[in-house]
Amino acid sequence: MHQCSCRKSSEEMGLMFVSLQHGQRRARVTHAVIVIFLEFFAWGLLTTPMLTVLHETFPQHTFLMNGLIQGVKGFLSFLSAPLIGALSDTWGRKSFLLITVFFTCAPIPFMRISPRWYFALISVSGIFSVTFSVIFAYVADITDEHERSTAYGLVSATFAASLVMSPAIGAYLSALYGDSLVVLIATVIAVADIAFVFFLVPESLPDKMRLSSWGFPISWEQADPFSSLRRVGKDSTVLLICVTVFLSYLPEAGQYSSFFLYLKQMIQFSSEAIAGFIAMVGILSIIAQTLLLSVLMRTIGKKNTVLLGLGFQILQLLWYAFGSEPWMMWAAGTIAAMSSITFPAVSSLVSYNASADQQGVVQGMITGIRGLCNGLGPAMYGFIFFLFNVELNDTHPVKPVIPGPPFLFGACTVLIAVFVAIFIPEHRGPEPKACSATSSCAAAHAQNGSPLTTPTSDPEDIEPLLQDTSM
Repeated sequence: MHQCSCRKSSEEMGLMFVSLQHGQRRARVTHAVIVIFLEFFAWGLLTTPMLTVLHETFPQHTFLMNGLIQGVKGFLSFLSAPLIGALSDTWGRKSFLLITVFFTCAPIPFMRISPRWYFALISVSGIFSVTFSVIFAYVADITDEHERSTAYGLVSATFAASLVMSPAIGAYLSALYGDSLVVLIATVIAVADIAFVFFLVPESLPDKMRLSSWGFPISWEQADPFSSLRRVGKDSTVLLICVTVFLSYLPEAGQYSSFFLYLKQMIQFSSEAIAGFIAMVGILSIIAQTLLLSVLMRTIGKKNTVLLGLGFQILQLLWYAFGSEPWMMWAAGTIAAMSSITFPAVSSLVSYNASADQQGVVQGMITGIRGLCNGLGPAMYGFIFFLFNVELNDTHPVKPVIPGPPFLFGACTVLIAVFVAIFIPEHRGPEPKACSATSSCAAAHAQNGSPLTTPTSDPEDIEPLLQDTSM
């Protein structure tokens, strides 16, 4: 009896140990948060050294070269994101998470080893710089639908928090100990991130959903980055929303790629001032996207919130275009934080108008538009700077009549976006009654004015498409 009791106790201990091990290996949102924080914290540290190295490496046509580098990276990310996302659906998330983190962080040590190789690797790394896509898929695997938006918000807030803190820390360390130490610390953090993914991040995709053998199990349609864009013209509301997103996000993507270089070289911001500017805009943007956005959505509605955000964006772009004093940039930065409500409001408007089985399709179109802008925007800004002979000079910057011509061009595109957004229907039409998938049913839906009824032909069309962001 005693022996049986001991044996039973031993078996229970073994089961508890196995259960504990299983619990430790279970994928959690915390894993995704740590990966994102380490990756973008490492890159945020390099904000100040990168501006210096960029100007030293390309003293002639600095803005043009910066635009080309960031443009190539963004366009390659746009092309590769669907392929990597589709492959991760069949081969698992962890392997592709490891690949994306490794190649995204690979250029960091080359900033001191060979600056030209550094910028070349940044451009090529765009093929794998889609960590957010894999991270969002990772989170979707381990969360229920009702808690997924909260988990996505936590990941996005972590990304914002890392970029709020790290540029200021990088600028402080650079001023005290030089850029080499900052690059070394960023490299160590990047290696720690890769090691964390390799050793501690468990696979999130269930075994039954993964292929047991390696092959090429996806179709070209799944990997085609332009597939979502081709659906745009099938519905007038979808078309209006996508045009609005394109015209408003194109200047925003270009602005992100060159604005800190513009502040440093043309407005004579110090490294500390740039770090403070990033922190201020980041903190205000978080407040705007949480407190202010919810209040506006309840009081003035989704569509009017979009229009208000676009109005803020026009004001900040005009101020950037004609402002020549530091205080003007700080004031415009405050308005820029207020304009950050635009895209969350657009996403909410899309979600409200779209039918339940079209959420993934329409959000995927919006994501595709943004990915395309990440390639076109930086190249456009660099070319406009070059076209207007806005060059950097070591003795004194050349200041034309319009200090920031790309920002003026961006304000014009956003103004057109406002006119387009006015025609977006705010209220969802009546839910169509269930009927068979016939041409007469489709005609009935069209007559009833049901919004966002983009037709789908494949099961993949109703799967949520992944969001992407590029650094």
